[in-house]
Amino acid sequence: MKIGITCYPTYGGSGIVATELGLELANLGHEVHFITYANPIRLDPGTPRIHYHEVEVSTYPLFQYPPYSLALASRMAEVAERYELDLLHVHYAIPHSISALLARDMLAKHRRLPFVTTLHGTDITLVGTDRSYFPITKFSIEQSDGVTAVSDYLRQRTLEVFGVEKPIHVILNFVNCETYQPHPESRRLQTFAPGEKLLIHISNFRPVKRVGDCIRILGQVRKHAPAHLLMVGDGPERMPAEELAHDLGVASHVTFLGKQDHVERLIPLAHVLLLPSELESFGLAALEGMACGVPPVASRGGGLAELVTDGVDGYLEPVGDISAHAARVTELLSDDALHRRISGGARHTTQTRFCTSLIIPQYEQVYREVCRG
Repeated sequence: MKIGITCYPTYGGSGIVATELGLELANLGHEVHFITYANPIRLDPGTPRIHYHEVEVSTYPLFQYPPYSLALASRMAEVAERYELDLLHVHYAIPHSISALLARDMLAKHRRLPFVTTLHGTDITLVGTDRSYFPITKFSIEQSDGVTAVSDYLRQRTLEVFGVEKPIHVILNFVNCETYQPHPESRRLQTFAPGEKLLIHISNFRPVKRVGDCIRILGQVRKHAPAHLLMVGDGPERMPAEELAHDLGVASHVTFLGKQDHVERLIPLAHVLLLPSELESFGLAALEGMACGVPPVASRGGGLAELVTDGVDGYLEPVGDISAHAARVTELLSDDALHRRISGGARHTTQTRFCTSLIIPQYEQVYREVCRG
């Protein structure tokens, strides 16, 4: 197939999933065209059967805000016609679904161009529920030729909030089990802080991620076990987190690494992954950690319960309960037998439920269905 993919090319989970999906589809022989305003963060140039088409937004004095959604729709239609795309697959409903709808209608007299919308989380739970965007989010979902969601939690939430009658297929997020895998214990000893076991947090540092809780958890863990925290990512909560680390006296035990393109090289160095988010529609970082044999200690809520089985391949604790999170981390750092068991369970879960070979065919099936009409 010839597939057009549009996403936010940033550090957020939706953009990462979209990029990884495109790479996996290309490996299977499909031709993939990314259509967005910047090259996706994990998209290496020169990958066979991968093409990138930049969306340029012209500035004009009449427009206080550049109309990106219109420029995107025009580019989608242009690329679809020139390269004879079979379908568009847009990630994150607003504004991508509306742009795809416009592109579909622009070409309707000449050819059929179906589009699939994948819902990722905050496009439904945050942006979509805003009164300014609610009607158009609902409309864009209903007008999609196919709709998928990354967890059953998100599917149910979408049905409850928007009352859409469109069928929503749950296709869980995935991980390449060959790229993300454990390293020998000796690799972990070559850490950023010799003598200290590593904790890691990966996110876009938005308020919903509760980045400050990671610092507080570290502060409590260090009362019982030597530990160092790697903070991977960037965003509005980075500066407050850095200040909090100084205030709690743990700044020398925290390394802020900023955005990283190859987290698969960093995650296996850690012993525990922290994910104390207010809400996760799925929890991609937890999945990547589990594939590397790094147990997640995460918040109980949203779609994480569909990924993590508490006490088997990770731990789930109440949102904001710093002591409970810290206690679980301390146990994992102090009990090697427990860590080996949970680490092995985490790797087993990814191999049996979330590897690309199990998930990508589900997207291919949705593509075939929408193309058949």
